[in-house]
Amino acid sequence: MKWLAYAETVAEEVARGYELIKDSEPDAPSRDCTMAFALRALVLTAALVLSSVVEAAPLNIVAIGASNTAGWGVGSQNAFPAQLQALLRKRGIDANVTNAGVPGDVTAGMLRRLDSAVPAGTNVVILQPGSNDLRFFGTKDHRAANIAAMVSKLRARGIRVIVYDPKEIPAGFYQWDGIHFNAAAHAKIAATLASQFAGAATARSKP
Repeated sequence: MKWLAYAETVAEEVARGYELIKDSEPDAPSRDCTMAFALRALVLTAALVLSSVVEAAPLNIVAIGASNTAGWGVGSQNAFPAQLQALLRKRGIDANVTNAGVPGDVTAGMLRRLDSAVPAGTNVVILQPGSNDLRFFGTKDHRAANIAAMVSKLRARGIRVIVYDPKEIPAGFYQWDGIHFNAAAHAKIAATLASQFAGAATARSKP
């Protein structure tokens, strides 16, 4: 917005100068058209500058969840957040994906750390609530309420939310423990999520 304010200041100065010229030379009607054209050109230039600044801004994404988000058993470099970042950059989207997965976390914990895990400037949050709530004797109702609260808080901040919480996960997605995703699963999840970001990138580029 500082570029827009600067452009408005310049436009005001140009207009002030035009009024001085008009007052001193009232019989020069051709200057009206010239100055009007100059002002329109200035506004157009300011709009283009502002648009280019917006388009140059990176797409900041935070993935929040538990051990499957963190990449337990495959390493953070092979977890879906890192793979998603690589895929988006290959598609020409300047994306930064932060992995905010904490092994063993439950939705109540995610809700408590939401503000610190999702800094100002975040455009999109991928929320993977996981299944620790039910594994650690939580209830479906409390889990659903926590997910809804997180989505509400993030949307209130103007942040788009993608909840990755499939009802059924293929058996081939799991490692030996039947709990944590294998490397192939992380790659598939990253590819699925990447396809959802074209709209976010387009919307972000609009002034």
